[in-house]
Amino acid sequence: MSEIIKIGFTKDHNKEIIETSEIDLIAGKGVVGDRHFKDYNDPLNQLSIIECENINEYNIKYNLNIPHLNFRRNIVTRGIKLNELVGKKISIGTVNLDVIDLCRPCRHLSEKLGRNDIIKEFLRKGGIRCQIMNDGKISLNNKIKII
Repeated sequence: MSEIIKIGFTKDHNKEIIETSEIDLIAGKGVVGDRHFKDYNDPLNQLSIIECENINEYNIKYNLNIPHLNFRRNIVTRGIKLNELVGKKISIGTVNLDVIDLCRPCRHLSEKLGRNDIIKEFLRKGGIRCQIMNDGKISLNNKIKII
């Protein structure tokens, strides 16, 4: 069964991710308090989600212990293949989301983690980007449902 195991956001670019148990989301704007939150926000910047399994696999492969939230996604899941959700609508907590694209790793993430192999290793494992369809809340342990 899929579930949310970590939630985070950061108020400013290049700052550490703040771990929390719940986030408020506003349709068309993003995660309240997050660095990407703004009026008429690009759907690609509203919410990002990544699988813990991909992070765990990477950590094991390279004998590392990089915390899940250091991968700079808003939500970390367990028990679901996120790539299969692209083009679908899902619900988490009280929020409906349109899964619009894969979340590709970037040079900034590679630099932030101090790892040159991040881009290659997370090319199709970096999670998904979602457009927020309604205002609501997402909390730890919420389930992900396809709608």
